[in-house]
Amino acid sequence: MQRHGPGGTAALRLRATGLLLLVAHLMIVGWLMLRPRTVPWVPAPNLEPLASISAELARGPWEAVTSLSGPVLLLAPLGILLPMSAGRLYASPVASLARTVFAGAMIALAVELLQTGVPGQVPDVDTVLLNTVGVAVAHLAVVPRCRSRLRRRYEHLGDATPKIPRVELTPQADVLSGFRTYL
Repeated sequence: MQRHGPGGTAALRLRATGLLLLVAHLMIVGWLMLRPRTVPWVPAPNLEPLASISAELARGPWEAVTSLSGPVLLLAPLGILLPMSAGRLYASPVASLARTVFAGAMIALAVELLQTGVPGQVPDVDTVLLNTVGVAVAHLAVVPRCRSRLRRRYEHLGDATPKIPRVELTPQADVLSGFRTYL
């Protein structure tokens, strides 16, 4: 009998799909952010938090939205793919958000540190902040709703185990009846 609960084959397929999409997304991000660029000049790295964000906001609202949306959207799929690849259906929303945001921030920091050795790429601390905000917003927008929907689906399918009608017990499926464990 095929199981569809949180530990069944459907959950394994969901985790495998999440892991595959996560690896594909990280490869695309690595290709975009870590390839050398030929530019006539390179600005100095920004190590002051919120300096480039405030400079973009001073240029005007439309310019700020267009230039700051790129770093926000770059790692935003990690907010969905990291919990999907973990496969935890019954997780605390706060703990899940904390784990996902921390992992997203560490990936963003690793990409920025790797950029220091790539010609034409300039590290920026505000990019790490914007990437982390994108991960958090994507997680908050999608993951709690999807988890509650999946929990309702699995609770509906949870009664698929046949029960003895008069006593409401599930039948034992032990091969050797003397070795039953009652934990």
